[in-house]
Amino acid sequence: MDPHEARRRLLWHGVLIAFLSLAAGGVVPAFVNPRMAVTAHVGGIMTGMLTASFGLIWGDIRLGPAALRTLFSLTVYQGYTQTAGLVLAAAFGTSRTTPLAGAGHVGAPWQEAVVAVLLVTGAVAILACCVLALRGLRRPDSDANRRAGF
Repeated sequence: MDPHEARRRLLWHGVLIAFLSLAAGGVVPAFVNPRMAVTAHVGGIMTGMLTASFGLIWGDIRLGPAALRTLFSLTVYQGYTQTAGLVLAAAFGTSRTTPLAGAGHVGAPWQEAVVAVLLVTGAVAILACCVLALRGLRRPDSDANRRAGF
């Protein structure tokens, strides 16, 4: 994928996630667990901004093509799964994966399982994204750095 296109797509997904989270914030009282809905609202905005941040640094990440594809896919995946997991936790009233914000609520076993899968896989994905990005940012662009004297 073209680096400029990847950057643009990550920015687009990040802004979309933030927009959807802002919209969810407007209907907080309609959720089964309004406290969790506030968490979903704020967490979704943060996740959207994190996704967009990966777009902003995309041109500085030095990884092979397969690692870049993996990083891109995991970045988009974590953005949507983390946000969807928090919104569904608020809508279903689950609490197993989010005991503090979900206190006093219990979802059906299948609802708890869906939220757990989304939040746990999203958490693993974002950790992998951070590791890949840090690795790619650590590698210097050797030609440009040599010319600049770094």
